Amino acid sequence: MCICDLKPGQVGLINEIAGNEKLAKRLLALGCVEGTEVTLKRIAPLGDPIVVNLRGTDFALRKKDAENIFIK
Repeated sequence: MCICDLKPGQVGLINEIAGNEKLAKRLLALGCVEGTEVTLKRIAPLGDPIVVNLRGTDFALRKKDAENIFIK
């Protein structure tokens, strides 16, 4: 299951980051490490981007990037 599968307000724990190495490094630098709690805050009216809360900070992520962040 990826972050995109959550409904606004739901919480998940990051399990794995897939995708290319450049994307993974960027997400790791933002604090997307395994075991971190992430909350889906909002989804744009057309579905892209999504806003997630990670360690107290809201981030807007493109849907194609968020599909590479798997949660449990």
